[in-house]
Amino acid sequence: MGAESPNPVRILVVDDDPGDVLMIEEALADSDVDKVIDIVSDGEEAMEFLRREGRHAAARRPDVILLDLNMPRMDGRQVLSEVKSDEDLRTIPIVVLTTSNADTDIVGSYTLQANAYVTKPIDLDDFNDVVHRIDEFFGRVVVLPKRS
Repeated sequence: MGAESPNPVRILVVDDDPGDVLMIEEALADSDVDKVIDIVSDGEEAMEFLRREGRHAAARRPDVILLDLNMPRMDGRQVLSEVKSDEDLRTIPIVVLTTSNADTDIVGSYTLQANAYVTKPIDLDDFNDVVHRIDEFFGRVVVLPKRS
């Protein structure tokens, strides 16, 4: 495997379901990949965070985004479209992590240049396993672009 990075992996979780956010946080905390987790609850806040606006003026650029699709105000599809069409943000890998397994959502997400599409398992152990695999992959296996 690659050399250990001296910097923690920065993960931005974009999800409006507090229960799912808690499960994601717990699964991420249960691994030995060095990471920093930021959480926003909808697409508008995600874009503020990514563009370092308003209350997120001091936000740090994430290395990877875990993005739910179905959220109020601005949904994950809109976030995906905006991030991937933004010259400064498009290189951030986005993993769609959602309950939907609809073909239209899967194809639509990849059409909008999602880097991966993962359906949230119902079973808690399976959910933890999926999040661990995402964490391990982005924390240890892939080479991420340098933060700007």
